[in-house]
Amino acid sequence: MDRETLSKVPALTLGFWIIKILATTLGETGGDAVSMSWLGETTAEAGAGGVNGYLVGTAIFGVLLLVLVAVQIRAKTFNVWLYWATIIASTTAGTTLADYATRSMGIGYTGGSALLLGCVLASLAVWKAALGTVSVDSIATPRAEAFYWLTITFSQTLGTALGDWAADTGGLGYLGGATLF
Repeated sequence: MDRETLSKVPALTLGFWIIKILATTLGETGGDAVSMSWLGETTAEAGAGGVNGYLVGTAIFGVLLLVLVAVQIRAKTFNVWLYWATIIASTTAGTTLADYATRSMGIGYTGGSALLLGCVLASLAVWKAALGTVSVDSIATPRAEAFYWLTITFSQTLGTALGDWAADTGGLGYLGGATLF
C-alpha cells in the first residue's frame, strides 16, 4: 500500500497550506469570540467567583477537540471533513489555552511562548523516542495519530502565543505581527 492509502494526514501541498491558513484563522476567531466576547475574558469578578472566559473556553473547545481526535483516530481512512474539523478544533482550543497561559496564569506572552515551545519540543521528543520518527508519512497508527494531534495542538497554541507576543510585547501591532509570520 502507498502513503495515500495508509496515511490519515493530507499531503503537504499548496492547497493544504491555503486551507490550513483559513482553518487557523477560523479557529483563532472562534476561540477569541467565545473566550473574550461571549464569556468576557478574565474579569475582575473572576477572582470573586466570576467566570474566567479563557479557562471556560479552553474546557469547551478542549472537550470538542478530544472528541474529534478520538473519532479521527478510530476512522479507518482519511476523511477530509473530519481532518479539517479537528484542525479547527485544535486551533480553537489552542487559542483559548494560549490566552489562558499568557493572560490568566500571569506569565505573560514571553513566559507563555516559552512554556508552549517547551511543550512542542517535549511532544516531538517523546514521539520520536516512542516511534522512531515524526514523519507525517508514518501517521497510520492510533499511537502515531495521538502524538500527531498532541503536537499539532501544542504548535497551534504556540502560534497564537507568539502572534500575540509579536503584536503586543514586540510592538509590531497585529498587522506587523501578521506580516512577520
